[in-house]
Amino acid sequence: MGMNSEKDGRDRELNDVYAGKNPVAEALAAGIVFDTVFVTRKDGPIAPLIAKCVKEGALIKEVHPSKLDALAGGAIHQGIVGVASSAKPAELDDVFKAAAEKGEPVLILIADDIQDPHNLGALIRSAECAGAHGVIVPKHRSAMLGGVVAKSSAGAVSHIPIVKVSNLVNTMKELKQQGVWIYGADMDGGDFYKTDLTGPSAIVIGSEGEGIGRLVKETCDGVISIPMKGKINSLNASVAGGILLFEATVQRKKKREAGMRA
Repeated sequence: MGMNSEKDGRDRELNDVYAGKNPVAEALAAGIVFDTVFVTRKDGPIAPLIAKCVKEGALIKEVHPSKLDALAGGAIHQGIVGVASSAKPAELDDVFKAAAEKGEPVLILIADDIQDPHNLGALIRSAECAGAHGVIVPKHRSAMLGGVVAKSSAGAVSHIPIVKVSNLVNTMKELKQQGVWIYGADMDGGDFYKTDLTGPSAIVIGSEGEGIGRLVKETCDGVISIPMKGKINSLNASVAGGILLFEATVQRKKKREAGMRA
């Protein structure tokens, strides 16, 4: 593999795509965290490099060579292309720590199966602007946290902990054990204006096509909806998420002010 091809693999759009064994290995050595690494096969000579990517938290996807050709944009990829994460790795503890530092009950956005990177980026932007303390996304059912998400979030990915989890339902159960009430957004839910979001809360937003998953919905403490006045009965996922998050912000502000007057 020539030097020019390796350079091309490092200089893709938004600087988040690394094509070829050497560029991927060099990126790992430099501390780059990969969101997803695409390969044509998981065994053979490339297996040790894949193992290193997995150790650093990357999701490995085995795909057709044509997918790698498209991602690499003409660079020689040698059967491997890594998409760097636009967000720093975070854990649930980081989310609770962010809330504790502000002296606030934790507020979390859970993005379930949001495959559109523009929608996911917009949701993360809304969460950060509303003062949420963290965002949780499933590792296997989510848009990659690459350059498109970073751009769509207007840089919010750098200012709010984003936690990728292997099992969303188990993570929700863990949150509930820590006193967090979880509310799923769904058309058949109760009026969100009548829901108390002033305590430790998490709001689940699902994909526009399928909504939140069945098991995720069953794990929620409650299901809430936004009353619709027009002829269209649903909102874009990022818009719905923004409305619900800012309602929580308003409720918390009113409670805080009431406490100051008491």
